[in-house]
Amino acid sequence: MGAGPYGLSAAAHLKALGMDVRVFGKPMEFWANQMPAGMLLRSPRVASNIADPIREFSLEAYEKSAGIPPKAPLPLQTFVDYGRWFRTKLGQMHDEREIASVSRDQAGFRIELKDGEVFHCQRVIVAAGIGPFQRIPAVFASLPSTQASHCYQGCDVKSFRGKRVTVIGAGQSALESAALLHEAGARVEVIARNPDFKWIGGHAWLHKLGPISAMLYSSHDVGPMGISRLVASPNVVRQIPLKLRDKIRIRAVRPAGSPWLPARLKDATLTTGRYVTEATSAGAEVRLKLDDGSSRVTDHVLLGTGYSVDISKYGFLSQELVKEVDLMDGYPKLGAGFSCSVPGLHFVGAPAARSFGPLLYFVAGTEFASHELASQVARHRVAK
Repeated sequence: MGAGPYGLSAAAHLKALGMDVRVFGKPMEFWANQMPAGMLLRSPRVASNIADPIREFSLEAYEKSAGIPPKAPLPLQTFVDYGRWFRTKLGQMHDEREIASVSRDQAGFRIELKDGEVFHCQRVIVAAGIGPFQRIPAVFASLPSTQASHCYQGCDVKSFRGKRVTVIGAGQSALESAALLHEAGARVEVIARNPDFKWIGGHAWLHKLGPISAMLYSSHDVGPMGISRLVASPNVVRQIPLKLRDKIRIRAVRPAGSPWLPARLKDATLTTGRYVTEATSAGAEVRLKLDDGSSRVTDHVLLGTGYSVDISKYGFLSQELVKEVDLMDGYPKLGAGFSCSVPGLHFVGAPAARSFGPLLYFVAGTEFASHELASQVARHRVAK
């Protein structure tokens, strides 16, 4: 379920084992339609490869086949095109039709498509991404969609030219959206609860120490020194007690922006240490009240407030099926091979991050996830 990086990678690995695989979903749909146009990927190029079992379908292989020069940081459109090229390498197993429901039956699972077709399968791999998990703070919940939106709903930055836009958040999505809006001619203010903004790579010299740097940081570049090496080993992270595992996960992905953003935001208004306590629609405007008693009037509020994993928000999973899954605050509790408490049901990508660590939030995690998933499925393969 899902044709983003994790779904495509899992399919490639399972196909290589001779499995009968079907992939559902429009290829790279979230990346193409729900991310701000013009954005650059935060991850380094080496961590932006969608894993296949023989490393034949790399980002570099796509760029060579398309005749385009490598760029760093990687443009979003190049990554979308790369994922769609990767999809063509999977052959005829892909189906863009939407799934209406997934439920259990005696054979394993009953899959009903929105066009009415029904079929049955032995295993379901959920690789449906983070689209349904947008975090909308309660203070903004009553605003109409014309006046408040989330960064993960897509953002046509050019449509905001000349308008006042207030961006909420201190992470990559908020800060990069603010930069894109500012460059498109919007009047932008970023409001962040954090006392200051954090920028990735503030200690660049630590990455230039040869073998010492290799001991401090993994090539995935997820998390600060030391933690970066730990999260590169998800099976080790899975053995750590949950409370400590959560601390490691939160520290590794704390709100921060890429090093190319400060220069692009130097003429935007950046307000730190403040948060919105009231947000009301007043005709064509939005009136905001902050915790210090100050106020703002804006045309639109863009929420760069991240996401909260909750698999019950996957509309295709039946309520009965979700009730059978052991959960940890919305995350499925996963074991070997990304299997949950329901036999034959697996979750990869962000829903796996609380069990296996923060690497699973990033494209770089496709290599580990797909290898572990395919190995587990192969060991417990059911004869037809």
